[in-house]
Amino acid sequence: MVRLVFVRYENNTVDYFLPEDVVVKKKDSVIISTPRGLQFGTVITDSKEYEEKNAPVNVYSIKRLATKEDEKQHSKNLKDASIAMKKAEELVSSLDLPMKITSAFYTFERNQLIFNFTAENRVDFRELAKRLAQVYHTRIELRQIGVRDKAKEIGGLGPCGRFLCCSLFLTDFDSVSINMAKNQNIALNPNKINGVCGRLLCCLKYEDEQYRELRKEYPKVGQIVKINDVKGKVSSVNLLTGNLVLELPNNSLVTIKWDEQNGSIE
Repeated sequence: MVRLVFVRYENNTVDYFLPEDVVVKKKDSVIISTPRGLQFGTVITDSKEYEEKNAPVNVYSIKRLATKEDEKQHSKNLKDASIAMKKAEELVSSLDLPMKITSAFYTFERNQLIFNFTAENRVDFRELAKRLAQVYHTRIELRQIGVRDKAKEIGGLGPCGRFLCCSLFLTDFDSVSINMAKNQNIALNPNKINGVCGRLLCCLKYEDEQYRELRKEYPKVGQIVKINDVKGKVSSVNLLTGNLVLELPNNSLVTIKWDEQNGSIE
C-alpha cells in the first residue's frame, strides 16, 4: 500500500504526491519535488491509501514541511513573478507578437521563470525569450496553453455551483465528445454542456461508461417493443428510472417501465 495526498502548486496545478518520511495533513505548506525542480505547494486533501497496482502513475514526492523562511521566499517569488509578467506583456506589445501572457511563476529556487500564454496559432517567441533572459538572468520557459488550462489557472464556479473540477482535482484533461452528452440524453444546448472554458464539460465523461452499459439493457429509440399487453414504438428511454415512452398504434403516448422478463423487442 502507498499513502498519497493531493498537493496544489504552480497556478492551480494539482498532482498526487508521496510524503518521504514526512507526516503531512490537509492545509500544510510543503516543499515538493517536480519535473521542474523544487516547488512550494499546499496539501489540499487528507492522505489516502492505494494498492500499488492501482496507484496513480505520475506521483511526485514531498521533501519537507515548509518553514517560515520558505513561506517568505514563496511570497517574494509570487511578487517578482507578477512584476515579470507585466514586463513580458510590455515586450509582447513592443514586438507585436500575436499572443497573450496569462501567468508567470518562478520555481522555488528561482532557477527557472515560466510564462504561460495563449495564442491562436504557433508563435515565434525566440526574441521575446532572449530579451527576458537578459533582464532576469535565469532560464526562461514560454509555454503555450489551451483554454482549458487557462480556466484551470483562473478557477471559478461551474454550472453545478461547485468549484471547477480542473482547479480542484483533475490532473489531466481527458477527451470529451458530443456523443457523451447524447448518450446521457442531455439537451445539446451550448449553455448547458459547455464549461467556462467554452469546451465540453469534463464531467460529461464521469458517468459515460455507466450510461453505455445501461443502454445495453434497454431497447433503442425507434424499435417496436411489447411489454405485457402493451405494444408500441420506443419514443424515448429514461435510463435512470427505467421508463420507456411508447408511441401506440393510435398515435397516443404511454409511459411504461421496461421489464426484460415480460418485455420483448419485435
